[in-house]
Amino acid sequence: MRFDGKVVLVTGGSRGIGREIALGFAARGAKVALHYKANHEAARATLKRMEGAGHLLLPADIAEAAAVAGMVDQVVTSMGRLDILVNNAGIYEELLLPDACYAEWQAHFSRVLGANLLGAANASFCAAQHMMKHGGGRIVNISSRGAFRGEPSALAYGASKAGLNSLGQSMAKLLAPHNIFVGTVAPSFVETDMAAERLAQPDGDEIRRQSPVGRVARPEEVAYVAMFLASEGAEFTTGAIVDVNGASYLRS
Repeated sequence: MRFDGKVVLVTGGSRGIGREIALGFAARGAKVALHYKANHEAARATLKRMEGAGHLLLPADIAEAAAVAGMVDQVVTSMGRLDILVNNAGIYEELLLPDACYAEWQAHFSRVLGANLLGAANASFCAAQHMMKHGGGRIVNISSRGAFRGEPSALAYGASKAGLNSLGQSMAKLLAPHNIFVGTVAPSFVETDMAAERLAQPDGDEIRRQSPVGRVARPEEVAYVAMFLASEGAEFTTGAIVDVNGASYLRS
């Protein structure tokens, strides 16, 4: 896969899966706009590792609609175009229903859906407006196995990822006539900072044993599938949700 001359916006690109996606695109010739929320140090560290030149750092709160619009506008203004959007930014929060009050419940859902679903929806809208005027593009969403199997301790997270799956499939139908193709990657646990604390708990080994491979996914394995869905020749996968879970959860 090569992406020479392509401009790619990766949200949540400073760490974990997003970092590997950004590094992968850069290594294959793309110019990458790397979005991050607040961790400038991590973003700068990722930028230093990226091959090639002409990359861009973009701080923004993905949950704020105006910030998302400004982020996409800055990519187009600074880099001249936007060919590929990867909606990777997201947060994971647990909330046990029996222990929560109603105000905590509302705040929990507002934070998680704002970052994981509304942010992606807004970024997709803004990116698609540009892509429709300039010959098309690709949108790739990073979802989760939790959208299918349920997340009883992180209900908002599971709901947000299920919504992201539906958003991607609906946009695939809507945007295909405009030469914009949409794919979704649904990983299980991945070796990232976000998952490290959970994997270090006593049930960490049990989580690893959920896959017959005996481990969780590596960030580069998720990045590879994201790049495939964004590549030339993968157009007919539009609307697909690709599981990257090591056979830990099989769905029909």
